[in-house]
Amino acid sequence: MNTSIALKILAVFLLSFTPDALAFGAEVPDRTDGDGPYNRLVLRGGYVIDGTGAPPFGPVDIVIENNKIAAIKTIGTPGITIDPKRRPKAGDKEIDVQGKFILPGFIDLHSHIHSLTSEQGVSPDYIFKLQLGHGITTIRSLGSGGDKRIVDLKRRSARNEITAPRIVVYPIFDGITSPEAARKRVREIKKNGGDGIKFFGAPAEILWAALDEAKKQDLQTTMHHAQLDVTHANVLTTSAHGLNSMEHWYGLPEALFEDRVIQDYPTDYIYTNEQDRFGQAGRLWKQAAKPGSKKWNEVIDTLLARDFALDPTFTIYLASRDLMRMSRAIWHDSYTMPALWDFYRPNRSSHGSFWYYWTTQDELEWKNNYKLWMRFINDYKNRGGKVGLGSDTGYIYSLYGFGYIQEMELMQEAGFHPLEVIRAATQIGAQIIKKDAEIGTLQVGKKADLVIVDENPVHNLKVLYGTGAVKLNDETGKVERVGGVRWTIKDGIVYDAFKLRADVREMVRAAKIEAGLSLDKPLSMVNSPQE
Repeated sequence: MNTSIALKILAVFLLSFTPDALAFGAEVPDRTDGDGPYNRLVLRGGYVIDGTGAPPFGPVDIVIENNKIAAIKTIGTPGITIDPKRRPKAGDKEIDVQGKFILPGFIDLHSHIHSLTSEQGVSPDYIFKLQLGHGITTIRSLGSGGDKRIVDLKRRSARNEITAPRIVVYPIFDGITSPEAARKRVREIKKNGGDGIKFFGAPAEILWAALDEAKKQDLQTTMHHAQLDVTHANVLTTSAHGLNSMEHWYGLPEALFEDRVIQDYPTDYIYTNEQDRFGQAGRLWKQAAKPGSKKWNEVIDTLLARDFALDPTFTIYLASRDLMRMSRAIWHDSYTMPALWDFYRPNRSSHGSFWYYWTTQDELEWKNNYKLWMRFINDYKNRGGKVGLGSDTGYIYSLYGFGYIQEMELMQEAGFHPLEVIRAATQIGAQIIKKDAEIGTLQVGKKADLVIVDENPVHNLKVLYGTGAVKLNDETGKVERVGGVRWTIKDGIVYDAFKLRADVREMVRAAKIEAGLSLDKPLSMVNSPQE
């Protein structure tokens, strides 16, 4: 591929990550949310879902000392009065979580931290509160501006100076024109405080040099296998050169081709016309080897042998199979910033806003695409492969926090048991980012990253949405909304998730007033034919 063309395409994508004009330290305000950490915090009487795949158990009392889990003690049996003598001693702070469910903090493997000067026009504070408000305590930031900006946010979050999830930093590898420059850029990322690298593609000799240097520098790697380079860089070739994980699914069906080398592009296809790009992406899996075939199993076996990890991000393409559902999601009106809504709507310059004239056939192709894609992901998990949860929210009508819970539901649709979904969101995610010694499961000695919710998410993942789940109260005959994460604990600091989400609703309300928009009319009615 012509390198100058690749750089121009990547430059369009990177416009979304322009750092705020303000000093990095001023981009996110100092933390005023959350209480703690405490010398001794005790959570009394909850049910534990520990992230390992084990079923819920309890009731338990959990003792947290400063930022670490100090004890998890089973104190009884459901339906039986708890004997006070079995309980750990009092703490300087206690929270009654009787009947509630306690999970490890969620890990979002594909996150972007946009700025007010980006095309999305949203602040990191808005993004972080939506994430923490949905139980996300760790994010892997893929790109999100220059190294200095994101590493600064990483360090401020690690010191809990800001209201934000823990940040794992994977700067983007771009603008490189020689193998020597590739190695230099990898060493620069390491020196700047990066934890890994995100690739899109590059000429083979440059990409292989970068992957080799990343191994030498002990940097983790992941890749969006862009179609412009996938002929020489699919998941089999990149994993052979040491790539650790992949984003989305590009590069995977191409590795499954049996009767072609290049996908069946229409002769008038232009990659930078995003309706062409995403429309044809929805027709790609049907060109690959059939599920269960010899080729299908060979690819799975090869990736398993290389301990390769998959981060499918089902949620970010959900609008492709049902545009109306995603664009009319109930949370948009209260939680989506007007500037972000404008970014989502059809236009030819914003990445992912490709609804120039989306058709019924496009949606049908994507529905079939999902069936095959999900089959591969579930087969890979069933054979012992690592599959984590990432959202890539902020594009294509997918909203921060909410999109992550959608990803959980889509994992269940793919065939994961809800306990497998939660394990992917916690333990497996931690393994993929090499943080499983510290986070990912509820275990004595690990960091106190927890999610507390009133309802049982194993029974219904919808209770994790900030908007809750609809439920008929048989006693009153009224329809209620139940659930929503109640508390998110990160590093032993207790965040009221209800308040975080209320803060976001107020941000959106203020932005609507400033823009002169109606507070009553849904965003989906803005510039619609029904006006």
